[in-house]
Amino acid sequence: MKRLFLKNIFHLFIAYFSAIFPAGAQNHETKQNFESLFPVQDHGYISYDIPPIIGAWFWGEEQFQPGGYEEFIDEASKHSLYNLLTIGFRVRGRDITDIDVHNQVKKAVDYANEKGVKIALELDPRIAVRKFEALYPDELQESLWLEEVPLSNHTPVDAVVRGINLNDHMTGNRTPYISLRGSLRHVYTYHKTAEGIDPGSLKEITDECEVVFSSSDSVVVRLPESNGYKPEHACVMVTYTHLVPDVFAPHLMEFTRTIVRSYSDIPLAGAMRDEWGFPPSFPADRMTSGKHFWYSQHYAAAYAEKTGGRELLKDCLLMYAGIQGKEQERNLAINHYMELNWQQNKILEDDFYQTVKDVFGVNAAVVTHPTWYPYPNRMESKKNGLFWWVARRDWAQTDEITPFGVRTALSKKWNSPFWYNQYYSTDQINYVDEIWSSALAGGRINYHPLYPSEIKRLDKHTQLFADNLTQAGSKVRLLNFISKSPLDCPVAVIFGHAATMNRTIPAFEDVGMELVNKLWQMGIPTDLIPSSEIEGESLYIDEKGWIRYGAQRYTAVILYNPEFEKISTANFFNSASQGHSILFRIGDWTMDFDGNCFDGNTALPKQMIVGKSTEMICSAIKKQLREQKINLQTPATRTIMEFGHISNAPPVQGIARLIDGTLIQVAKKDNPAGEVIRSSKKIGKHTVTFDAVGIAAIRLDKNGRVETLAAGGLKYFKTGDFIIDLKQRIDLALWKNEKGEIEGIIQGNEFEIPEQLLDITNNWKVLRIPVPLDK
Repeated sequence: MKRLFLKNIFHLFIAYFSAIFPAGAQNHETKQNFESLFPVQDHGYISYDIPPIIGAWFWGEEQFQPGGYEEFIDEASKHSLYNLLTIGFRVRGRDITDIDVHNQVKKAVDYANEKGVKIALELDPRIAVRKFEALYPDELQESLWLEEVPLSNHTPVDAVVRGINLNDHMTGNRTPYISLRGSLRHVYTYHKTAEGIDPGSLKEITDECEVVFSSSDSVVVRLPESNGYKPEHACVMVTYTHLVPDVFAPHLMEFTRTIVRSYSDIPLAGAMRDEWGFPPSFPADRMTSGKHFWYSQHYAAAYAEKTGGRELLKDCLLMYAGIQGKEQERNLAINHYMELNWQQNKILEDDFYQTVKDVFGVNAAVVTHPTWYPYPNRMESKKNGLFWWVARRDWAQTDEITPFGVRTALSKKWNSPFWYNQYYSTDQINYVDEIWSSALAGGRINYHPLYPSEIKRLDKHTQLFADNLTQAGSKVRLLNFISKSPLDCPVAVIFGHAATMNRTIPAFEDVGMELVNKLWQMGIPTDLIPSSEIEGESLYIDEKGWIRYGAQRYTAVILYNPEFEKISTANFFNSASQGHSILFRIGDWTMDFDGNCFDGNTALPKQMIVGKSTEMICSAIKKQLREQKINLQTPATRTIMEFGHISNAPPVQGIARLIDGTLIQVAKKDNPAGEVIRSSKKIGKHTVTFDAVGIAAIRLDKNGRVETLAAGGLKYFKTGDFIIDLKQRIDLALWKNEKGEIEGIIQGNEFEIPEQLLDITNNWKVLRIPVPLDK
């Protein structure tokens, strides 16, 4: 009865909005250039088009009260730099499919638009799980647990297989991904050695077993005595069904599309889906022990189709314990099972991306990050198959401590002028260094409210409007006006995607972060990319023979742990060996993707240098860069130690170069607004001189003429006969538009534009700095 009621409510919701906004309807207000979606609002003075400054806004029950959204929007519009807010809510009793939720969001978006702030809304089926369950009760995610127990010769044995209630940030104070029911699937007996199961002893005894108890959190199975037979162990296989859509559910995409379409009457700037994938892997020690698998009849069907008819449940026993003489099949099973994981999640993300564009217009923004556990380890592999590089976004987006080599690689993949990393801390003072460090690595932060924090919800958000963050953020946003290409990373580490997710080999969970960290520490920014991007053709060889990823041309490329690679990898590097990128390899290649013996080392080009150690590779790369007269960048000397991992990050002052030749100087020590920069630098044969504060960035054309310039507190600039000499320091940015005309912005409050700047161009706009919130 409850299921029928929920089903009827959902259909009423869909019918109501489908009648007004049929499938494919678009909000015409969003049919415009990308930049015009995110004007920098000057609170009634001016607007100008730049990529957005993103703030995360998490709703509680108070935002659903009459006018409950107004206070934060008022504060943000007056006191923050944000011009794009992402709304997420995980509130008990509130589903994204509820009409009252829709209506409150509409009021909030209309109000925000009046204040000059755009909104992207979280439109995720995980905040409508009861609706999905009501419609598609047979399409929920299942967990498969394998419990190995010793057998008794004389008495039956009761095996207890326990489930887990799963939860993550998406559930908030809502009902988590609870286990709804448990089911016995198979019971096998066998004799087992260190080499795996003895195949001659393997026997299914499911029909001889009795389920003596079954609930949502445990299943007790009674196994008969062995009566002296050779099998000494039994493996009991139980599935638990969870309150969350199956990633392979046939109706999941259409359910998600319907949610998105139902908001088509609201002038949203875009939509978000945060940390998509299978449910989270907590507790990690149990979930990643090898005894747990994501399962459903739909996953099993996809697996059978991919592997030529293999049965997933049987192969889960093979993947878990191994069977003597079937080592090749075990690797085949693991590699295909894990590849299906990331490929299916990619399909879902692609469909979400396209649906948002179809409904809200081609220029609607798709945010936020696909990263969950912010490190490429076994937990992230289990959740989404390390699909970060194929989860489509409009700008590169990560979160927390995601390695910088991933951030920069994603900016190449999505042709993003810079990456966004959603950052949070318990204290707003920590955001300041993160702003400056990110700028030095070609990135910006997406402002997540204080976390963890016990203060009230509004203050968690508005404490980020303090003076020190406004000073730092306003200086760095000058770069947004001139940044057109990502950080130049002359080196790529291409890690074996299959190898890092296969627990049977030493390369398991090793993507080469030690090497990546070392290179960044040496001042050699390095992109980290999975080998699957070769088969996907995102990694390619350009017409001049360079390996490229987006706009990035690589001087050196390291193939890292290529075990289980496909022949396409060998073909790619053999073609690349005829070009200019210097090739290296770390790790042997002895098996193909299906686990067959394969002499991959010989299949790769002879020109590929085999590295015996990280030090050897780094030394050789540094030598190559010097020979090609490629300047090193500021070493990444900051160390991030969180989530059980270590990675290197740039400091808060130094020099960075973008792919298009832009030179950026960043200087922050004690002052959140930045330190004085007095410098004279060479760009080719041309000298550029700055006296500025915090930020000094310049790009010259091939003749040494200024193409773009951005500087905080600029006092003096000179290159050739182009001179700016001001009496007072001014924040400014200037560039040449499509017509070749100079235009620019001046950032500040209450001043006249100096005559010297008017001599450069009359096309200046004033960008005011928000008044910091004094709390």
